[in-house]
Amino acid sequence: MLEEKEEREGEIVKIQSFAEDCGVDLVQGNVSGEMLLTTINVNRPGLLLAGFEDYFGESRIQVMGNAEYYYLTSCTKEERYKKIDTLFKRKIPCVILSKRVSPMEEMLEIARKYNVPLFQSNKLTSQLVNDLVTYLNRKLALSTTIHGVLIEVSGIGVLITGHSGMGKSETAMELIHRGHRLIADDNVIAKRIQDEIIGTSPDKIRHFMEIRGVGIIDVRSMFGVASVLKEKNIDLVIELQVWEKDIEYDRLGLDTKYEDILGIKIPKLTMPVMPGRNLAIVVEVAARNERLKKLGFNAVEQLLSNIKFDKEN
Repeated sequence: MLEEKEEREGEIVKIQSFAEDCGVDLVQGNVSGEMLLTTINVNRPGLLLAGFEDYFGESRIQVMGNAEYYYLTSCTKEERYKKIDTLFKRKIPCVILSKRVSPMEEMLEIARKYNVPLFQSNKLTSQLVNDLVTYLNRKLALSTTIHGVLIEVSGIGVLITGHSGMGKSETAMELIHRGHRLIADDNVIAKRIQDEIIGTSPDKIRHFMEIRGVGIIDVRSMFGVASVLKEKNIDLVIELQVWEKDIEYDRLGLDTKYEDILGIKIPKLTMPVMPGRNLAIVVEVAARNERLKKLGFNAVEQLLSNIKFDKEN
């Protein structure tokens, strides 16, 4: 059984990371600060600026384009200040100006007053909103934390699980040495995005691994940028277990077992650990076999078909 921990609602993001991920520029705010995102919806604050304050989505990212800009320029300076103040005092996450709209002096002053990040984008308003919704869907997706190691092997995202001391990190290290890529060690953040499970690492421990007897290592510094990956679909779960002679392990792979992660069933293999067994090679073979299955080729089915053909002839 996987050890899972449900995450809190919403996500605290670094302002600098948000700007980089969304392709926007910070024009007012603390670049090392943070903001809380709680909804995938994005808002255009035109109605609020015009005086209709009911049903305003203050938890949403606010996007202002030409329509809002030209409306504000038609107001007197005093009216404009009051309207902008009404928007920024609502404890909104941030404001993004689309189409390279230049921030007004009042806007910069009020953003400082309420400590609300103000960004600027060169995208069209509709394109910016679409990109933000895509970003928020990924950032705020249903998530869980799994104890294990996630590594990309021959294009397949393999989640290696098992009790502490089973050799998960050592197996992953051998796979990295063989040219495969690390996504996360120890804590894997799994997110459900539509019908897929995407795995990534907590920011603070990304690229780091703990190897018993060696200590903490930085995989990217040691093996280069090609040895790590930020995120990857989880396509296969391999659980490492201590080999016991009384347990009958699957030798043919006739019955596919699954691990349920956030409501999605992921193919699962149970791999016995015994002295002298090269787990890295076995994991590599399992990943390649899973890739063939995704392409429509199943070795067991082909073998049974060959046997049936021989019997009939």
